[in-house]
Amino acid sequence: MNRTKRIQNILEKYFDDHTIIVKDNSYLHKGHNNFDGNNETHILVHLKKNSKLELNRLEVHRKINSLLVKEFDSGLHSLEIKII
Repeated sequence: MNRTKRIQNILEKYFDDHTIIVKDNSYLHKGHNNFDGNNETHILVHLKKNSKLELNRLEVHRKINSLLVKEFDSGLHSLEIKII
């Protein structure tokens, strides 16, 4: 399973009342510091709540980062989180 799909699965288990889109943006960084644009190192996460509950955005960011600590340890370099 690739990193994008693993991240999607991890986040869907925790944020089950949200719509989650995970996208690999590594190709956008090709050429930066000799990076070849491969290996799913730059990930974008769109998180959209499906309920009326208010979210503490800082806590959501912290939770996502804590859920993905193994991915960071295994080569994830950049995580962009957009909460809608």
